[in-house]
Amino acid sequence: MPHRPLPARGLTALALSALALGCALPAQAGESYGAIGLPGITVGYAQTVNATLGLRADVSSTGSFSKDGTESGIRYMGKAKYNRAGLFADYFPFGGRFRLTGGLTYADASVVLKSQFDGATSVTLNGQTVTPAASDYLNARVSFPKVMPYVGIGWGHQEREAGFGFVGDIGASIGRAKLKTDTNLVGQTYGSVTITQADVDAKTQELRDSVGKVRLLPQLNLGLSYRY
Repeated sequence: MPHRPLPARGLTALALSALALGCALPAQAGESYGAIGLPGITVGYAQTVNATLGLRADVSSTGSFSKDGTESGIRYMGKAKYNRAGLFADYFPFGGRFRLTGGLTYADASVVLKSQFDGATSVTLNGQTVTPAASDYLNARVSFPKVMPYVGIGWGHQEREAGFGFVGDIGASIGRAKLKTDTNLVGQTYGSVTITQADVDAKTQELRDSVGKVRLLPQLNLGLSYRY
């Protein structure tokens, strides 16, 4: 009877149940691997359970990087980081290289935006144009949940002879980003305009609409493996 692909919602549960199964089975062929892409550099270890099921664990990191830009009319210096560890189960529905993957990731993923007011450049807050001083700030932090389910597809890690092979993954960790702001603008007066909490809330909502509605952390990488 041909194998049928598992529904996507069952893949995450498969990662946990397969762990218990794998621990109870005799040792099978193992595989070390490395990949590059999103999220950065990945290294991991895969263990074959049988011809249609495998288990994997890996760690990935982009390190941290900075970039200046403008969001919702405010100049920011942005600093991002994405480090994660993952535990996965691979299901090979057709007995070849193609697989469905489900699992859990533990991530340290965030973007910090630090406002770059200079005392000369005007910004708009809730329809009001003001010129914040260089000592003023409206900073933001976008962060993701620590633990997220992962669903994807990929190639490689299948049961095969010892030696080198290619691996690849396309998928995403699923979790809604949260945005928080920090500011000293409330109560500040610029000309005839005094900034209120409602003004800051309106700008916070603009930021949330532009950068705070991300629900996925993507994975797209290619690499090499070595099977023992």
